[in-house]
Amino acid sequence: HDDARDTAREVRLARDLDRHPATRAALTAGTITPAHADVITAAGRQLPDHVSPGQRLAVEESLLAKAEGLPPQELRRQARRALAAIEPDPAVVDAHEDDLLRERERRARARTRISLHDNGDGTISGHFTVPVLAGHLLEKLLHSLTSPRRARLGATAAHAGDTRALADPAHARGLAFVELLEHLPSDRLPAKSAATLVVHLDAETLRGALKAANLETGEQISSDEVRRLACSAGLIPAVLDGKSIPLDLGRSRRLFSETQWVALSRRHSRCAADGCERPYAWCELHHLVPWSRGGPTDLANAVPLCAFHHQRVHDSEFSHSRGPDGSIAIRRRM
Repeated sequence: HDDARDTAREVRLARDLDRHPATRAALTAGTITPAHADVITAAGRQLPDHVSPGQRLAVEESLLAKAEGLPPQELRRQARRALAAIEPDPAVVDAHEDDLLRERERRARARTRISLHDNGDGTISGHFTVPVLAGHLLEKLLHSLTSPRRARLGATAAHAGDTRALADPAHARGLAFVELLEHLPSDRLPAKSAATLVVHLDAETLRGALKAANLETGEQISSDEVRRLACSAGLIPAVLDGKSIPLDLGRSRRLFSETQWVALSRRHSRCAADGCERPYAWCELHHLVPWSRGGPTDLANAVPLCAFHHQRVHDSEFSHSRGPDGSIAIRRRM
């Protein structure tokens, strides 16, 4: 009565072990786990057709030696470069690893799904399966929205909000997901990714070399995926003495421009609310003197606030003031 998917995986492993006697012996002796054995046999199936039986054994023994000191997840990463045990040319190893990642990404896209169910009680439940790149991107976004503190230790509930709501990590991520959805552009799709993952790659890879790139999360993506992202993500060189762009718009427009948003990042690294650690990238620009009262849309009248504190300063139940250091303090009205 086991799950059919688990049973199929175990049957496949049993058949593969007939062709990998060294792995079978290590599994029998208990020096590796079934998960390690699955990684090693899968690596054997992914070797190029021209690899000889003797070379396949050398690759298998190399992975067995690594398996004794690595968890299966890290061994799987190492196994994508298993060809290095018999191939002296790093470019060939890079290209083979890139081929494996490209195939993994193709399968991941084929398995991508999302399902939503209206629970009838004001909530919607869902389940999704997405490629690992999208998953890491979502994970980083939610982490950036949940990890920072909203205020200094000992701050009042008026400034910090209900901290009990953040005690449950799953609930905190759910609230962060809602915030993420509510801040998606409603009138257009963004011209570039609003969220950022750092990708480490060579210039040659961007130009067309077959070589995997490393994400800052520790995951890897193929060269194809890197070049696809480069079509929509910004590659921004720093240019000195370039053409200047006006940063103060006075009363000519109500909303702050992207240029102003970038310029203000020189002054602020996080939300201006006292003690809040929400990164500047997830803040909204607020008019210190409201536009409705004649406040100009310029840098001197701009302050970054996270979604929570921006909502607080516009809530009639609370008042706020700016301290000598530029921070914003929020209090409940008496």
